[in-house]
Amino acid sequence: MDTITIFGDIHANLHALEAVFADMEARALPNLYCLGDLVGYGAFPNEVVAAMRSRDIPTLMGNYDQGVGNDSDDCGCAYKTDVEKARGERSIAWTNAQTDADHKAWLRARPLTIPVTLGDLKVLLVHGSPRRVNEYLYVDRPEASIERLFDQAGVDVLVCGHTHLPYHRVLPSGRHLINAGSVGKPKDGDPRAGYVMLSATGRELSVGFIRVAYDHEAAARAVEAAALPHEFAQMLREGVG
Repeated sequence: MDTITIFGDIHANLHALEAVFADMEARALPNLYCLGDLVGYGAFPNEVVAAMRSRDIPTLMGNYDQGVGNDSDDCGCAYKTDVEKARGERSIAWTNAQTDADHKAWLRARPLTIPVTLGDLKVLLVHGSPRRVNEYLYVDRPEASIERLFDQAGVDVLVCGHTHLPYHRVLPSGRHLINAGSVGKPKDGDPRAGYVMLSATGRELSVGFIRVAYDHEAAARAVEAAALPHEFAQMLREGVG
């Protein structure tokens, strides 16, 4: 049986990342991959990037990584209100100012896709979608639209992040669309960090979602101590937003 372990959307939450690494090590999980968005919203962009670089884990460039890596004021996020947009502008400005130039260079050098062979399955890892780093693939996307994405990508399994909402959807064609959820900024009402483990024997796929409790109060207080919107701290406490 082949196994890979996939996580992403850390968003500068060092407390969550350290808890996830400890959990993976305790389970002796192999073949780690990261879907990107290491920075943004949280208080520890440099520490998170350094932790990832020290482990040499294959890592995608998320939309936030792309923005900060290029010193842009645009994170590629889809804010629904002017209030959300203003908070987002404060976040990327703070993150740009705090993140070391060497880490920015590393972020902008990350790939946009990573192909993986798992058993007899062709797997593609993306941050948003195969088309765009910041495209949201929600669980209720119409089947025909998803099937077209798979046809274009030529894969059996597509693993994405970006929405921070974990799910596993099996399409009529038998192909699998999986969202790994979020390590550092969950949005499904569960504040615990999340990641996913995939195993395959031949073309039979097993998907296991794992949640890890961590000191989200400490992470929230770190946000409040930084020049970041305090609303981000409350989101960590509640696992929303």
